[in-house]
Amino acid sequence: MNLARQQLLGLAPHLRILSFSPVRSAVVAQRFISSSRCSNAEHHDHQHDHVLHSDMKLLHQKPATPPLYANRDKDVAMYKRGATAIDKAVHLFFMTEIMRGLWIVVEQFFRQPYTIMYPFEKGPLSPRFRGEHALRRYPSGEERCIACKLCEAICPAQAITIESEARMDGSRRTTKYDIDMTKCIYCGFCQEACPVDAIVESEPSLRKSRSGGN
Repeated sequence: MNLARQQLLGLAPHLRILSFSPVRSAVVAQRFISSSRCSNAEHHDHQHDHVLHSDMKLLHQKPATPPLYANRDKDVAMYKRGATAIDKAVHLFFMTEIMRGLWIVVEQFFRQPYTIMYPFEKGPLSPRFRGEHALRRYPSGEERCIACKLCEAICPAQAITIESEARMDGSRRTTKYDIDMTKCIYCGFCQEACPVDAIVESEPSLRKSRSGGN
């Protein structure tokens, strides 16, 4: 215990000397002076003839950021001078496009309506329109269909139904040729598959429906 006290008492004077010693104060002051000199030092290079500044000095000399309202006079001056030629051209372009669109709307407003009461009313068809099916005959009146049923087999919608019977000479004739127009997709495969051109797609007025022996 006494040894610890002696050590403590022995150290205490040294601490007091260090804390209140003028030598320590001089050392600290010298350090502050040297640091301030380094912060404001300018290093001259005679060979390259330029000045090097310390980072601390450059930090203090950095210009402050101007406030947002610093250039408010320029914005006001823009409105005083008026819009530029580019702004006027852009506004004029959009105005012409708007007027063009309004003109199309007004023009369509005064036209006759295209609505018809289908199926009681039907629109005009092109003379080259081919959509309705027709069974062709020879000039003598004999039917062309030979009941090969190729059109029935190739129809993708299975809209064609054919019934046939044998003749006295051994050939075949159709007794029923029916096309379900609600299933027909007007693909034209039946016309292409027929070997004797018995079925064709023609105008609606030339459509011939056959059922049974009629």
